[in-house]
Amino acid sequence: MSFKTDQQDNYTLIKFSTDKLDAIVAPDLKAELVLISKQGANTILVDLESVRYCDSSGLSALLIGHRICKETKGSFILSGLQPAVEKLITISQLDTILNIKKTAKEAIDLAFVDDIERNLGTE
Repeated sequence: MSFKTDQQDNYTLIKFSTDKLDAIVAPDLKAELVLISKQGANTILVDLESVRYCDSSGLSALLIGHRICKETKGSFILSGLQPAVEKLITISQLDTILNIKKTAKEAIDLAFVDDIERNLGTE
C-alpha cells in the first residue's frame, strides 16, 4: 500500500509512503476515502509530505475526499505539500477550495478546532 491510515477519535490521518499520487495510487486512495466515510469518519487529514508528484487522477482522488467530507459536514485537510504538488493545486485553482496546512500537526490542530465548532453549533 502506498499510504497508511491512522484512525483516531476525532479524525483519520492518511500518510503517504510513496513519492507519487498518480493513476496507479489514486484508485486505492479513492477506495480508502469511501471506506473511511462508510465507517462514520467525516474528518480526514491527508499528509502529502512524501509526495513529490501528483497528476490529474491524484487531484481527482483528493477532490473526492473533499466532497465526501463536505457532504457529511466534516473537514478534509491536506498538509505537507511539496513545491510541485502545491504548484499543481494552485494552477488548478484548487487552493481556493481545499483546506491546506503546512504541517500534519497544524492539520490535526485545525481538525480539533473544526470539531469543537461543529459541536458548539449543534447545541
